[in-house]
Amino acid sequence: MKTDHDHTKALEVKNVVKYFHDPSTFQVLKGVSFDVQKGEFLSIIGKSGSGKSTLLYVLSTMDTDYEGTLSVNGHLLTGQAQNTLSTFRNEHIGFVFQFHYLLPEFTALENVMLPAKKLGRFSLEEIEHNAYESLRLLDLEDQAMKSANKLSGGQQQRVAIARALINSPSVIMGDEPTGNLDSKNSLAVQDIFRNLAHEFGQTIICVTHDNDFARNTDRTIEMADGLIV
Repeated sequence: MKTDHDHTKALEVKNVVKYFHDPSTFQVLKGVSFDVQKGEFLSIIGKSGSGKSTLLYVLSTMDTDYEGTLSVNGHLLTGQAQNTLSTFRNEHIGFVFQFHYLLPEFTALENVMLPAKKLGRFSLEEIEHNAYESLRLLDLEDQAMKSANKLSGGQQQRVAIARALINSPSVIMGDEPTGNLDSKNSLAVQDIFRNLAHEFGQTIICVTHDNDFARNTDRTIEMADGLIV
């Protein structure tokens, strides 16, 4: 039986067009199409205003006001209701931002557990076990009981990656995930992502303005004026 979706694809983007209407109508994405394979580590680069961050918001399902179609893991997400998308995000997409957004008073372990608690699929014991596994993968299990504000910047960003992994997402999306780190910690995060993609088959898509980071990825898409160059 033939299906429309190729199961080696983590993400399919077809002819995505996006307008901003404030203060006046401006076309920010002008028909963007590409596929991302499962287990691929992809970077999206481009100057400020090229549309790369806007594109990531569309891919993340946070922004639904666009033309064209988006599928993740064979699920067509375009046109779905907000609560459907919210559930899908929780289950299928892990996020790592430039700022880690950890809750400072919570321990590393509690921060990692949060998205799994929100998903509500496993018992607290299972979630805690999975959170430890996630921290172990990032060499942080010895920091599990430390509150987030007692960790170094590099450790905090690794906790944020562990948190992104907790629900075994189909795709991890990063928005300048090394933008706040010094070069040593930035390289450590790049190594972690590459390892997750190549050893564990994790699909990773990162918007970055760091060319060294982009060179470290399997493939780079460059954007300019709302189009892929």
